[in-house]
Amino acid sequence: MEAYYRPVTALGLILIVSGLILVLLPFIARSLPDLDKLPWILVWVYRRDGFYFVTSPLLIILSIVSIILNLFGRRPLR
Repeated sequence: MEAYYRPVTALGLILIVSGLILVLLPFIARSLPDLDKLPWILVWVYRRDGFYFVTSPLLIILSIVSIILNLFGRRPLR
């Protein structure tokens, strides 16, 4: 019966730690430097009426290239 509680305990600890991170995230974000000072290819920030959308054009480009290479790089098995 003791082996049953180990995965449940691990899941509980993971949920507690992730909850703490989510609670602390706004406080950490306030202490970070302004994202507008970074180059646009690294970070792109969209702001409108208190809404922030942050993305990385470089990561989007790399993801698209990776998907294309993965799709066309596969060769059928003979």
